Amino acid sequence: MGVRIHVPLGCRYAFFNSPYPSHKEITGVDIYPIGDFGALAPSPVEGEVILERRVRAPKGNGFKASDHDTVIIIKNRDNPDTVTKLLHVDPIIETGEWISVGDPIGRTLRSGYYGWGTSPHVHVEIRDPLDPIRARGGYRMNLIDKPMGYPVEELTGIVVHTQPEYAMIEIGSKCLGLVGTINDLPAVLDGGIPYYGWLGAHMDDAPESGTINLLGKPIAYIIESFHKSCKAKCRDYRFMINEKPILGLSLTLWPSLKPLVKAIPLERNGLKLSTGDLVQVDLKVS
Repeated sequence: MGVRIHVPLGCRYAFFNSPYPSHKEITGVDIYPIGDFGALAPSPVEGEVILERRVRAPKGNGFKASDHDTVIIIKNRDNPDTVTKLLHVDPIIETGEWISVGDPIGRTLRSGYYGWGTSPHVHVEIRDPLDPIRARGGYRMNLIDKPMGYPVEELTGIVVHTQPEYAMIEIGSKCLGLVGTINDLPAVLDGGIPYYGWLGAHMDDAPESGTINLLGKPIAYIIESFHKSCKAKCRDYRFMINEKPILGLSLTLWPSLKPLVKAIPLERNGLKLSTGDLVQVDLKVS
């Protein structure tokens, strides 16, 4: 029996939008709760808290970060032979406490493991109880939300949020995320592109090889296939806004089917955008 991981209404999530090992093997998922750093994060699973461990975290690279992170381990009600590992939350729960889906578990930390443009999130893995903590070794996950929508022909939208590190752009699609194509079939893209050097894509029948296209242009080639998703290595390309290059796009999945695209500048305050601006993101492939 599997374990269902729940994403709260109005939140987003990503399997591949991280440089760390579990996200390259689809054994981890990041859930982005509503609010800034320090906001309460709801539990994605139901079960008993069996371990809390504070660990030292690195200094932030160009930003002030928490000096610690916390590992929370929950014995899953769905399958008591598994546990859920949670990261990046300062817990308000205690060992031995029973947690239901949606119960607040703690406040989000700005971890030194993050990049300066990373948003608050909870990292989630499903693991063997005898191996609950290390960075590798979680069980692979399957996307239940059905990818839907049509490939975008242009990347144009309204800026709905800005801060020095990034801008959020509403692209007007009714789908799970930004849609490109794999071998001419629709696929929802997931990852930080091109700055992580790789990305994931979701579709019903993910092939073992092929090319990912966005806006009709090749951006990556598939290097590994999973169940209803695949991993791909980025080609040489960049995004531009107002004729100026940016670091890239952070792409996540939106159960609301109202996806936003996160544009990250090369440096803080580098986008020069305001809420309400109509912008076009251009893709330049070498």
